Amino acid sequence: MSKKIKINKIVSKKPETKKKKKKVKAILSRERVLTENTDAAHELYNQSRFGNLLEDGKVQLSLLEALYLLEKNKLLIKDYRKKNVSSDDFIKKTKKVEPNFWIRYCVFKDIRDRGYIIKTALKFGADFRVYDRGVKPGEDHARWIIYPVHEGSALTWYDFAAKNRVAHSTKKRLMIGIVDNEGDVTYYEIKWIRP
Repeated sequence: MSKKIKINKIVSKKPETKKKKKKVKAILSRERVLTENTDAAHELYNQSRFGNLLEDGKVQLSLLEALYLLEKNKLLIKDYRKKNVSSDDFIKKTKKVEPNFWIRYCVFKDIRDRGYIIKTALKFGADFRVYDRGVKPGEDHARWIIYPVHEGSALTWYDFAAKNRVAHSTKKRLMIGIVDNEGDVTYYEIKWIRP
């Protein structure tokens, strides 16, 4: 007696291909980058709080945010002649406007890559303010203010005390982001201690 075995042919489904998202188009205008008024630009703002939403529907990005999005392949930047701007060209142009740009960008990029929202903190007298993960600006206050510093630069006790005073007066934690020559960042959080 022989038994027949029935074998069912299993057909595998083809993996679904992800839709390739279109890059957000933007124009570089000296110290800022303006996106078009599109849903994709609004999504960058709404989801991750990149830039500031303007009344005309465009999103104004800082130079740091624009470079980050350019490197992440989410942004297409053109200059006033409507010529595409590469990451290298963008960095060269920004260094003319802001000599300390690369040090600040290393800290900005590292914090964003860690999943935090980082925004400028000029009104607090600092470089950046950083929000806890999952917190968006406007929903709650920033937890830290950060000062980016190159590992070879000097910081006097007066500078250090002034930075600490700014953090204390704004009820935020002070963090110093020290950037080495390879662009790696080490953070030091400073707290007040009463003897």
